[in-house]
Amino acid sequence: MGSSESSANKPRVQLERLLKLARGLPPLPMAVVHPVDEESLSGALDAGLQGLIEPVLVGPEQRIRRCADKAGLDLGQTRLVDTEHSHEAADTAAAMAASGEVAALMKGSLHTREFMGAIVPRAVGLRTGRRMSHVWVMDVPSYPRPLLITDSAINIRPDLMTKADIVQNAIDLAAAMGTANPRVAIISATEEVNPSLQSTVDAAALCKMAERGQIRGGRLDGPLAFDNAISEEAAEAKGIGGEVAGRADILLAPDVESANMLGKQLHYLAGADAAGIVLGARVPLVLTSRADDRFARQAACAIAQLMHKAEQEGRDRALRERQGL
Repeated sequence: MGSSESSANKPRVQLERLLKLARGLPPLPMAVVHPVDEESLSGALDAGLQGLIEPVLVGPEQRIRRCADKAGLDLGQTRLVDTEHSHEAADTAAAMAASGEVAALMKGSLHTREFMGAIVPRAVGLRTGRRMSHVWVMDVPSYPRPLLITDSAINIRPDLMTKADIVQNAIDLAAAMGTANPRVAIISATEEVNPSLQSTVDAAALCKMAERGQIRGGRLDGPLAFDNAISEEAAEAKGIGGEVAGRADILLAPDVESANMLGKQLHYLAGADAAGIVLGARVPLVLTSRADDRFARQAACAIAQLMHKAEQEGRDRALRERQGL
């Protein structure tokens, strides 16, 4: 999420930091699916000019060229892969990612359901042993650190084991962004465990799972109400201690509705900006919104670069361990 009005009026400290972290990394070969409107096409081309990605435009070639001409965009030597329609574009791009021809995918001018529908089937070859989930990296002017909110787009009513995957995906992303051992607040309507409120029971179980090593790399606490998760004053007033309360890096919401509303409320009422990405697949998936401006799309590409680098390093480390090096 982003708007030209908001970017003109304030700095984007956290998203700018991510762009700086990605600076110097090699451009990420990325298939851009059905970029037939100005926002998705210009965002991809801009990210290419910034050296963040090597865009491959997948969609109806004549529509893409007409869009570029109308918007005054120069396609230059950008590669185009011609398809008949958006569904074929999604299928083609997913196959390119599965074969290693590209290292990431970006949603263009098509519905999220259509984009993800080409990626999720096991036969495509992009699934891993972990559930896919969406993360918004929020740049909130009043908050002193990046705030990751999950999952606002993919898993509608996640059960306990799905939430464990969602948390692990977010922890891995935070680590790739330079936040070691991030603080994860599992939010609900209350900080008390109540059997009548399933999200509080799940929160307690997730904390125990982290204690037993089933979730790694982060500090979990919950259930926490939203105020106790992000305000040290609110946490102190309620006598809630610990490392996470009031200083969360990651907010795990109970379901897709609450996560989606939370992110959009921060954007429209608190002037926050966000870059969205889907994790848990074999490649990073940049999930843009029609409201995203060019800067937000660039930031999402930078996040994909950082995640790709971290995953490569993880694979290399695992290979060395297997070889006894």
